[in-house]
Amino acid sequence: MQTIDYAVLVGYFATMAAIGFWAMRRTKGQEDYFMGGRGFGKILQTFAAFGAGTGSADPINTARTTFTGGLSGMWSVMYWLFVTPLYWISGVWYRRMRHLTLGDWFVERYESRALGAGYTAFALLFYVFYTAMLFTAVGKFAAPLMNVEGVAMMGFTVPVENILVVVVAVMVVLYGALGGLTAAYWTDLIQGLCIIALSLLLIPAGMAAIAERFGDVYPGLGTFEIMHRELPPEYFTIVGSTGSSEFPIYSIIAIVILNMVGIVVQPHFIVTGGGSAKNEMNARVGLVAGNLLKRFCTVGWALTALIALALFADHPALVSDPDMTWGVASRELLGPGFLGLMLACLLAALMSSADAYMLVSSALVVRNVYAAFINDKASERTYVNLGRATGAIIIVGAVIVSWTVNDVLELLTITWIVPVAFAAPFWVGHFWRRATGAAVWTNVIFCLLAFAIVPVVLPMVAPGLRDAPMLTKTNDVIVTTTTRKAAPSDVAKRKAAIKAWEGAAEKIGDRPAELKVGDALSETSTTGGKSIYWSKGVKPIDAAVVPVEVDRVVDGGTTVVTKRYPADAQLRGDGRFVPDYLLYDVAGVDLTGVSNAMLSTLSLLPKIFTPFFIVIVVSFFTKRGSNEALDRYYVKMKTPVLADREADAAELEMSYADPQRFDHKKLLPNSDLEMQRPTTADVVGFVLTFVACFGVIGLVVLLASLGS
Repeated sequence: MQTIDYAVLVGYFATMAAIGFWAMRRTKGQEDYFMGGRGFGKILQTFAAFGAGTGSADPINTARTTFTGGLSGMWSVMYWLFVTPLYWISGVWYRRMRHLTLGDWFVERYESRALGAGYTAFALLFYVFYTAMLFTAVGKFAAPLMNVEGVAMMGFTVPVENILVVVVAVMVVLYGALGGLTAAYWTDLIQGLCIIALSLLLIPAGMAAIAERFGDVYPGLGTFEIMHRELPPEYFTIVGSTGSSEFPIYSIIAIVILNMVGIVVQPHFIVTGGGSAKNEMNARVGLVAGNLLKRFCTVGWALTALIALALFADHPALVSDPDMTWGVASRELLGPGFLGLMLACLLAALMSSADAYMLVSSALVVRNVYAAFINDKASERTYVNLGRATGAIIIVGAVIVSWTVNDVLELLTITWIVPVAFAAPFWVGHFWRRATGAAVWTNVIFCLLAFAIVPVVLPMVAPGLRDAPMLTKTNDVIVTTTTRKAAPSDVAKRKAAIKAWEGAAEKIGDRPAELKVGDALSETSTTGGKSIYWSKGVKPIDAAVVPVEVDRVVDGGTTVVTKRYPADAQLRGDGRFVPDYLLYDVAGVDLTGVSNAMLSTLSLLPKIFTPFFIVIVVSFFTKRGSNEALDRYYVKMKTPVLADREADAAELEMSYADPQRFDHKKLLPNSDLEMQRPTTADVVGFVLTFVACFGVIGLVVLLASLGS
């Protein structure tokens, strides 16, 4: 990076800080600070949803999986696509709640301040580790661009990515803590435009580089035609490509269902999901448009990765570490000034998420801990100042975790108990009057034990379980060898591998064979051998023991070999205990013959359905909530929001005075089920959003067909 690149970064940071100071003067009370006065229109709601849902790791992950497996790699981020139609419906819910936090919702629906505090604890844990992951991702990307190994401070060399993380954290706290949600939303608008620029910036530069590099080799051909000749044809299919085995359709469906169940209780959805909008239509349009915008950007990230593969298949850094795809492409393709812009865009992706998480976390602490248990008579100024202080604590905690924890992703796997523990109570309580607070607590305790405490504690108190034959099973190892004609990009990769082998101080294996375009290229992929009950796998006690061949199938140019450990092999589990598959074992289901993708899919089913089962069954045997509280909650959720606050308050009073005011709209009258008949706007918006989702897939198919 050059001086002009750093000038771009400084200008970006200065703009964010100025917005924070400007918005601070508009903040008078809690609703202003945490919800921006609920006065946001469609555009700001759109970019708020877009920014909060787009993390700094998303373009990097998409580039990696597409670089290694073709367009099917887009599913590493595109899993959320078909959840989008739900947003058209749920946006109304968050606006009609008229709450400042989702903790407030649990307090109101289940008449339990303690439940609001419990939700707060889980949310804080989630956001500290999730934000730390975002900090880590952007730091790793930025360090190579800045060409600085570290900064000498007090006799120590501090990695430059750690310095950058601190700078970003200070900026997020500065504009977010000072200006609240108003500052966050206006900066999200600017940051959203930066993310769009990030998604498109490398495409024209990359296409120009392809034309320049391969113009003499393929005279008269366009850029997409050149890419189709340089890359294997499998890389242009969204299913069935080299990487498609990672994204089978059944796995996509299961994860869509899990995401659909869990997204409704992500803490920031009370804000970006529609709660801060001026009216219900703004809430709906903003949430749907913001998330569709991210899906279209994902297409840009995938196309960028294919361009990078055509240009840099022989790049030594990418041969050894595809995670660097986005960084290498940026460094090689962008000129002075634009490199700084690219880094600013990635920082925007981080900061637009971090500011929302910070404000939501501080609102939970203020509303569901301080006001609920310490002082419910404090002034609005006190609440706002406390929100500013606690928001900063969340960001500081994330920085510390980013600095000190090497395996953030491993720790992050623990935090998914937030949606698992609270999603079922939300869905059931939203539609069924009979759901009880006792059932919710039963589910929360079960999820804590089953998914957080038992997996860690059980191996400590019973270490012999690691050697138990029933618990050391793995699925079969599947080795697939496919022969196809080598494409130019394959030749480039092979040359890079040969060069790396020849330059290595210690030679590992034989020298890779020379390869020419059109030669028979054998590609071998290995999957399976995955432990069913241990998070870090199993290892044979005798290191000499290896899986042995038990089956071989040859079909044309593809050979599939199945291997497994000998029956008498002694294995030992490592890591946390994973109880997800116990029900399958009890039911007599043999999991050793399923693929990794199927194994992962089967692990999702207990997480999806068990909490619902617990909440529904326990609710039948425990005391239901008071009729007065239930009447007030359900009639409020049926009362349309009016933009004028006084008029809206008057409408609510009319509803509270007549709880049966909207019972004629119930889908099942005279029952405990509170589902409403869908309106024309519900149906039309849902269908159009669903069509838009297929439009995203159609765009990918169209781009893949250009030049074929």
